[in-house]
Amino acid sequence: LMERVSGTILRGAEPPRGLADDELGAARLSGTFVSTLVEIHGIDTESAELSELGRPEGYVERQVSGWTERYARARTDVIPAVDRVAAWLDANRPSESGAAVIHNDYKYDNIVLDPRRPGRVVAVLDWEMATVGDPLMDLGTSLAYWVDAEDLPQLCAFAFGPTALPGGLDREGVVAAYREATGRAVDDPVFYFVYGLFKVAVVAQQIYQRFASGLTSDPRFGAMIMGVHVLTEVAERAIERGRISRIG
Repeated sequence: LMERVSGTILRGAEPPRGLADDELGAARLSGTFVSTLVEIHGIDTESAELSELGRPEGYVERQVSGWTERYARARTDVIPAVDRVAAWLDANRPSESGAAVIHNDYKYDNIVLDPRRPGRVVAVLDWEMATVGDPLMDLGTSLAYWVDAEDLPQLCAFAFGPTALPGGLDREGVVAAYREATGRAVDDPVFYFVYGLFKVAVVAQQIYQRFASGLTSDPRFGAMIMGVHVLTEVAERAIERGRISRIG
């Protein structure tokens, strides 16, 4: 089930030297990111004996209500934007787009690249939340971690990898590449993006609750409440503007 793998993990806004030093390298890197997600979503759950991994029916509704309930249990501060975003998600749930193996935390620092062939992914890490569910919800989580160069500076500070490199895909480009590779219609990217932002905001709130409750004194946990504010502000801007990129 598990083995040690050597390779390069991307953390922070700048990649290691030589990995994506020009626009062509950035384009290749972001394209590899999308193609690997497409490969995960293309796994045959029956032949791989993974059909019992999750319950795809009703997945969208369960995710929206489940993350809303998790926020309520972890709430510390009064942040009206969180409640507004949760209500919007509940009122604008799309129909199910299908079922696939989904990672649920797919971002740059959860993939391992071959240092000799940077366009090759040798491993995907952190499968704790993997299940069989709606693949577009998985895409939405990845979009929430994907920072564009023209986003709010506060959001750029939360970058989980070098997503804003010149020549690389922006969020709209990620969706377009995913749509082309899978043939899946992504008719409402704003919903999936906002869902991803909300989910990550709830995770940040859960971490902050540990700090506020005195369970940890790690100052990084104390800063997570700012993440809740920023992520829900970006979600509201995306809803208002009806787009997923250039949320500045």
